Amino acid sequence: MINFQYARASDVADAVRMIAADPAAKFIAGGTNLIDLMKEDVERPSRLIDISRLPLNTVEETADGGVRIGALVPNSDLAFLPLIGERYPMLASAILAGASAQLRNMASTGGNLLQRTRCYYFYDTATPCNKREPGTGCSALHGLNRMHAILGTSESCIATHPSDMCVALAALDATVYVTGPKGERAIAFSDFHRLPGNTPARDTNLRADEIVTAVQLPAKGFARNYTYLKIRDRLSYAFALVSVAAALELDGDTIKEARLALGGVAHKPWRDADVEASLRGRTANRATFTHAAEELLREAKGYAHNGFKIDLARRAIVRALTQAAHGTPQSQSSKKVR
Repeated sequence: MINFQYARASDVADAVRMIAADPAAKFIAGGTNLIDLMKEDVERPSRLIDISRLPLNTVEETADGGVRIGALVPNSDLAFLPLIGERYPMLASAILAGASAQLRNMASTGGNLLQRTRCYYFYDTATPCNKREPGTGCSALHGLNRMHAILGTSESCIATHPSDMCVALAALDATVYVTGPKGERAIAFSDFHRLPGNTPARDTNLRADEIVTAVQLPAKGFARNYTYLKIRDRLSYAFALVSVAAALELDGDTIKEARLALGGVAHKPWRDADVEASLRGRTANRATFTHAAEELLREAKGYAHNGFKIDLARRAIVRALTQAAHGTPQSQSSKKVR
């Protein structure tokens, strides 16, 4: 049994005071990831700070036509909210592709951003893991690495970020709002998560004394030409081998704007602004999409068991962009590797 204290925050300022006073404490809302980590002895918080009753569970339209999503909005509520389904259907689709209905009922928006990798070695405290114990080594480099990263890796870590929702948020250019002792600050979604580099234990650029309060979406939701494609080993409750969030703004068959984010391939949702820019003005066809896939994966590196992901990602990108161009988003009932 892991001994820990329990406290309930009365408001955001109270939560910030508590976490600032105890660096070994952890926030808990739905607990869908943290409790698993505690059961496996990966996380040993000195205190759990319950934030589940903070007033961060609303979804509101912003003055500039966007949407602000409270950090405690449950994933299920967000996915089925008409406002999200109509204006940001790619986000709704990505959420519904993740986990199980029961977990989505408990999981929160902020918690989804902060969930940790599902690398086998990270969860196995009997094996070395730089993410769990910096400086001990990465067992996945020469171990079973079928599920691991092919982009943005380092000799310190080849783990992947597990979220589906975050891939869509990356493609939509979301902004994360956090609050700490110095007040509120905004973090561009592309800057929120980190690549492993030499510090794989740090998943995000959130400071230890800060709390995520909201995620804000811009007005443009790509509600017509989009798709979220998730390739996985089984139909439900499985993490992505490769996932693709693709969104296009078209003028006839000419691409005016493109968004493309990958999941299951890196330590964070993977985007390349140069590749997206190169699609502008091009014809929305297979040749264009194939070229974009090659460019997006130009630095991909496979390991002993996951080299297949490179070709899988290439084909998934072309398929996702084709579906987006045709306005035929991926059904969440037909994504299974055979």
